[in-house]
Amino acid sequence: MKKEIQIKKEFKKKQFQLVRGMKDILPEEQKYWLHIEDLVRRLADKYSFQRIGMPIVENTELFKRSVGTATDIVEKEMYSFFDKGNENISLRPEFTAGIARAYIEHGMLNLPQPVKLYALGPCFRYDKPQAGRYRQFNQINFEIIGEADAICDAQVILVAYQLYQQINLQVVIQINSIGCPDCRPEYENVLKDYLKKYRSKLSEVSGKRLSKNPLRILDSKEKDDQEIVKDAPQQVDYLCEGCREHFIQVLEYLDELEIPYALNSKVVRGLDYYTRTTFEIWPVEGEDGRMVELGGGGRYDGLAELIGGRPTPAVGFASGVERLVSLIKERKAPVKEPESLDIFLAQLGIEARKRAITLFEELYEADIKVTEGLARRGLKAQLELANKLGVKYTLILGQKELIDGTIMIRDMEGGIQEVVDAKKVILEVKKRLEKARVNVNELNKVSAIGPT
Repeated sequence: MKKEIQIKKEFKKKQFQLVRGMKDILPEEQKYWLHIEDLVRRLADKYSFQRIGMPIVENTELFKRSVGTATDIVEKEMYSFFDKGNENISLRPEFTAGIARAYIEHGMLNLPQPVKLYALGPCFRYDKPQAGRYRQFNQINFEIIGEADAICDAQVILVAYQLYQQINLQVVIQINSIGCPDCRPEYENVLKDYLKKYRSKLSEVSGKRLSKNPLRILDSKEKDDQEIVKDAPQQVDYLCEGCREHFIQVLEYLDELEIPYALNSKVVRGLDYYTRTTFEIWPVEGEDGRMVELGGGGRYDGLAELIGGRPTPAVGFASGVERLVSLIKERKAPVKEPESLDIFLAQLGIEARKRAITLFEELYEADIKVTEGLARRGLKAQLELANKLGVKYTLILGQKELIDGTIMIRDMEGGIQEVVDAKKVILEVKKRLEKARVNVNELNKVSAIGPT
């Protein structure tokens, strides 16, 4: 019995903390997230992408078929489990497979093609937590489905490029073509023959990939592997005529758009569904001499067929939101601050508080930016809060004002207080706020002209 009481006491004292690899996004951080959402929304409107939302949970087999059973995501990183109905489901590790599933399931192939979709939200991977990398992370995806033309590859890259330009970051597109099912097998055989000569020097992971997925060895982060693949045969030398022509067209469009790019035979991406164009977004200058991938994507013409649809060409890209937030802070990119408040509503006494509740609603409906101190009882504490919030005026409502049918307006800068008719308070507040705005504009004009 004593032991049970002790356990209960310890349980009550327990202070819960974040699950490892997760992150809270606190109120002061929200302006960066809202800024990114606004950038994404404006880009989507500009290029006619429509937002799509999918469930966080999908059938595990969807990712095994699309992403690939030999990938790190499926082998090591997915949050998979059996639900109460004994169905094997997973928290989504990425968006593209789910978007393709929704395209097929909802008959979007019957819509005018291509269908242009974007998504923004959380994904999950059980990865080693690092600075800026979390097990729950947020991702932006732009996808063009239903069109094979190279112009779609270029437009997706353009959207990615403009997203980073909007946060004052100069980037270069690292681009490659990994061919198609017709020409890739020949290259894979040539690559295997080259890599087999160095089998004993390959890292353990790359050694396993040699037979299953040799292309993944090209983008290995292990130094020994990088040294080996430095002189490996390149896929572009083995492209079929169709893939070669497609790749040339993509590059010509990028030239026309004046988007900086670099041919990089090591950009193969990590997912099995990619075909033809693959690309990554790198900063022009690496951090501490290291190149950091900011986002990436490519063409995935075979994905729809892999998950039960008919052959459907598609191309897209993804970018992590946490990385964007970090870059905005580093570069001090301009971010829209929350709108400043104009009025603070203070009250004294229970009856004044009752009236203040409805008066707040009236002020808000009149498009006046108002806040309140309804939970604070003392006038001094409320005025201190009003000062901290930087409001222009405080409306003070007490017992005397209720009896007289008046409200006191306090100028927070000058400290001058004036009693006005309660019925005319909204009109009076608007008049004063307009006068204050006119004065600010006049001062700005004088500042712009400078001293005479």
